[in-house]
Amino acid sequence: MKEKIKTKFDDNGVLVFEDDGSAVFTKEMKKTYKVLIPTMLPIHFKLLENQLKQYGYNAEVINCSNSDAVETGLMCVHNDICYPSTIVIGELMHAVLSGNYDTHKIALVVAQTGGGCRASNYWHLLFKALKKAGFGYVPILSLNFSGMKPQPGWNLSIPEYYGLFKCCIYGDLLMLLKNQCKPFETTVGETDKLVEFWIEKISSEFGDKKKRKYKFMKLNFKQIIKDFSQISRKNLSLPKVGIVGEIFVKYSPLANNNLEEFLMSEGAEVYVPGLVDFMLYFLTTFMDDTKLYGVRKFKAFFAKILYKAILKKNDEIIKFIKEDGTFDEPTSFSVTRKFREGYIGEGMKMGEGWLLTAEMLELIDRGINNIICTQPFGCLPNHIVGKGMMKAIRDNNPKANIIAIDYDASASKINQENRIKLMLSNAKENLTSKGE
Repeated sequence: MKEKIKTKFDDNGVLVFEDDGSAVFTKEMKKTYKVLIPTMLPIHFKLLENQLKQYGYNAEVINCSNSDAVETGLMCVHNDICYPSTIVIGELMHAVLSGNYDTHKIALVVAQTGGGCRASNYWHLLFKALKKAGFGYVPILSLNFSGMKPQPGWNLSIPEYYGLFKCCIYGDLLMLLKNQCKPFETTVGETDKLVEFWIEKISSEFGDKKKRKYKFMKLNFKQIIKDFSQISRKNLSLPKVGIVGEIFVKYSPLANNNLEEFLMSEGAEVYVPGLVDFMLYFLTTFMDDTKLYGVRKFKAFFAKILYKAILKKNDEIIKFIKEDGTFDEPTSFSVTRKFREGYIGEGMKMGEGWLLTAEMLELIDRGINNIICTQPFGCLPNHIVGKGMMKAIRDNNPKANIIAIDYDASASKINQENRIKLMLSNAKENLTSKGE
């Protein structure tokens, strides 16, 4: 249920919310404030940044180093908080403290899921950090689908949310094709240049009503696949490595020490499940609640409609990739969700929930037996649905070569990479001896 907006002026004349004293982001501020966004998926978030600019927001995805984010995060939040929280709050607070921005003309964006995990706490952690550092007047904008922490000047419409979703669809496709081309490219840098070309091309079409239609998007999907298929590639046999885990650490190069680039530098082909699959998983949680507990019936009704619409679009991209025949297509989410059966219940939906287990099994089904499960140190959901499920998965899949890597502010990058190198050594042995 959407919260009711109640505002007042504080003693300094700043417009604030009555309940917590946080700063209000008005409609007028939309024209003059810079909106800062923490990074996660480089391709996706560049598209999201450009889409928000089309909506009239002066958006900017923060460019921050791992050391700056971690050091600032540890200064601003308690060290018992999870690593993704440290990184995200650290990114945003480093930007505020950097002196690169007029702090009276910026707003900060955080995502909230409304569930029982870290993402629901970002807003409160950030507000506490801002207030303690003397920047309580900086507005915080919450990106969520539950009506939490509404702001008068941050009120995205359904068509605008749909625009952000399209960025995710494009981002998933570009990420998939990039990872299947870059380790094999004959001309170094050609893949990255093509990614940048398509980011700019897609972004330039955001303001064109005709080109925003899904019919035109399908033409783009086919052309993107065709363009990547024309990249000159070496005929190499490389071990395939899948990356699963907690959503932020799985995707963010800032949090996982550039894991994808490291794996490629070590001679591996990388596969990372798409963000749209996580969206579909999120929608299924409403339907599962109705099925298991008889609650959320109203939300489940609309979630089912949205689920079918998104699934159809994602399955069309899979069909286009298959028709082209150059690349390995991902598995439809309708199939992926069934892999959890016999391993974990559908009621296990805290954090990444049963999806993490299902993704490992889906990778193995596709012949990607080498898997890195990325997890923030001490993340309880991941220890259950990720690390906790490895024995059961290995028992039924003897070829599975799975390791869990903990990421934390105090974790050693050298130790992480040494463990990954050991896994890759086993992967290369299997590739040589069994033609895997």
